[in-house]
Amino acid sequence: MARGDAEFAEFVRASSARLLRAAYLLTGDRHQAEDDVQTALVRTYTSWGKIRRQDPFAYTRRVLANHVIDRWRRPIREDATEELPERPVVRDFTDGVVTQEWLMRALAELSARERAVVVLRHFCDLSEADVAAELKVSLGTVKSTNSRALAKMRVAAGPRVLECAAGRAS
Repeated sequence: MARGDAEFAEFVRASSARLLRAAYLLTGDRHQAEDDVQTALVRTYTSWGKIRRQDPFAYTRRVLANHVIDRWRRPIREDATEELPERPVVRDFTDGVVTQEWLMRALAELSARERAVVVLRHFCDLSEADVAAELKVSLGTVKSTNSRALAKMRVAAGPRVLECAAGRAS
């Protein structure tokens, strides 16, 4: 074992209990605290050569706190259940290709205003009022243009395309 590794192993033995208590106080969950301490120690080990002569406990404590705070900011919730989730149904990838090709052809058949309204309204998920403001037209114009454009697209859609699109939505 290299000298730095031996020093790090000694640091881990001496500091783990205090770090675990701090992590538990930050998280309120013993298992999560253990995971967070492990993450902090791994990150400390990667910088061990630079920080071992300074105060490695303060550095590791700061890494631990930042890691926990980052998880608060970007929560990824995992809830354990007794039931396994349903497996996704394997679909033929060509259905997506067919739908995409149809969509591009159908959009090309619309007028510039109709295409803009459909894309802003349904792809960009803007409200009708936002689309009206964006295109500098009235709210009624957006509603009627959207209705006409969607009707044209439904007519252009064959039963196969509608079936593929409905299958992806479920």
